[in-house]
Amino acid sequence: MPRSDHSTTSPYRFGRLLGRAVRFAAVGGVATAIQYLLLVALVELAAAGEVASSALAFGFAAVFNYLLNFHFTFGGGARHLQALPKFVVVAVIGLATNTLCFSLALPLLPYLLAQVIATLVTLVGNFLLHQLWIYREPQWNP
Repeated sequence: MPRSDHSTTSPYRFGRLLGRAVRFAAVGGVATAIQYLLLVALVELAAAGEVASSALAFGFAAVFNYLLNFHFTFGGGARHLQALPKFVVVAVIGLATNTLCFSLALPLLPYLLAQVIATLVTLVGNFLLHQLWIYREPQWNP
C-alpha cells in the first residue's frame, strides 16, 4: 500500500511550490531592482551604451540572484559544485535572451521600457530552468 506521507500529498506540494515561487519572485524583484539601478547609473552617469550596460547589469544581478536563490529560495540543500555550473548555463541563456530582446526593443522604445520587456521575456524561462533543472533533485524540490 502506498505511503500517504504528509510531504507527498498534492496540497502540501502545491503549498511548498507556491511558497518557493513567491520567494523566487521576491529574490528576482530585488535582483531586478539592482539590475535597473545599475543600468540607469551606467547609461545616465557613465554615458555607457545601452546594450552593453544592460548586459553588464544583468550579469551583476545574476550573481546576486544565484546567491539568494541558492540560500533563500531553494534552501541551500544543493552543493555549489552541483548547482553553480547549471546556474551559469541558465545565466548565459538568460543573458542572451535579455540582450536579444533588449536589442530588438531598443530601436522602438526608451531603454527602460525595452528593459522591462526583456525582463518579462526572460523571467518565465529562468524560473522553469531553476525549478526543473538546477534544483530538481528531490532534496531541493517539494
